[in-house]
Amino acid sequence: MNYAQRYPQEAIEALRATASPDANVRAAAQKAFAAELNMPLRQGVFDRDNLGGIYEKQVLAPGAQANYPLDFVKPGEEDEFIAFTLPKQGRVPERHVEGDELWVPTFNIGNAIDWSLKYAKEARFDVIMRAIRVYEAGFVRKINSDGWRVILGAADGRGLVVTPNGGAPFTGSTLTPTAAAGQFTKELISRMKTAMTRGAGGNGNAGRLTDVYLSLEAMEDIRAWDVDEIDEFTRREIFVSKEYGLAQIYGVVLHEMTEFGEGQEYEEFMEVTLGRTHGVVNSTSAREYCIGLDLSTMDSFVMPIREELQTYEDPALYREQRAGIFGWMEHGFAVLDPRRILLGEF
Repeated sequence: MNYAQRYPQEAIEALRATASPDANVRAAAQKAFAAELNMPLRQGVFDRDNLGGIYEKQVLAPGAQANYPLDFVKPGEEDEFIAFTLPKQGRVPERHVEGDELWVPTFNIGNAIDWSLKYAKEARFDVIMRAIRVYEAGFVRKINSDGWRVILGAADGRGLVVTPNGGAPFTGSTLTPTAAAGQFTKELISRMKTAMTRGAGGNGNAGRLTDVYLSLEAMEDIRAWDVDEIDEFTRREIFVSKEYGLAQIYGVVLHEMTEFGEGQEYEEFMEVTLGRTHGVVNSTSAREYCIGLDLSTMDSFVMPIREELQTYEDPALYREQRAGIFGWMEHGFAVLDPRRILLGEF
């Protein structure tokens, strides 16, 4: 198949020029190719992340510091404020007790990809675009990992854990067990809503559970709820809302994620890295966590970006009969108000 037939002649010649034997032509073409990728990749890494609009992305002006005043969101009558940041790449989130201001550290992340020169000579856009998607996916995964580590660390540090039955802060009396451990129930959503509102404090600062992030298996449990567990109107709300995007129940948006669930990445991070152990649900150790967030006010989750994603050509690869790109960006993450987070356990 002639893959080049699908693309304009101008694009074909531009791609072939990146493999030109003329060093000047090759250098100019590779530089232009990398420059053309910058804007689509900057947009793409955030369109495809699983942070789902949790963090407010803020591109810092040159020389600006990633400092955030905490007096605006300080808990009612408390003297100290606790925030969470990721100190550097690969580290565990840190807990900060601050006065008036929090400085959020930023750090570099990078990636690279290369391909055989023959694919450029043959104008094999299919191969090269697949390589670029792999390059983009590396940034997406790293951004997801960094952002969620801070959220999970803040949830663990706050220590507000809600179960579908048994004692839980801010949720009133103990409920009669209704399901086995590992089964997601409507009681858990209901109690998480109560805990989020009560736990946020008063003085006009009442919280609201807006989003829950949970495993594929938990969503499977929800789809299996019958009319004995929820009324037909609520069942319709779940399935109809899913057709138009994300499922909802009781006004809470449900996000199913492969990283949650027994033995999955975020479960392992909670248990192995943070050292959290499951509590008891219905006389049996719980099996899964879910995360509840209050995203009604975008004042608690921040992602300062000191340098946006920059992509460059890699001229040194020519001697190996290859071409490629590399790039980096500098960012940070912080949870300024952990009262906007709670853990569900089931």
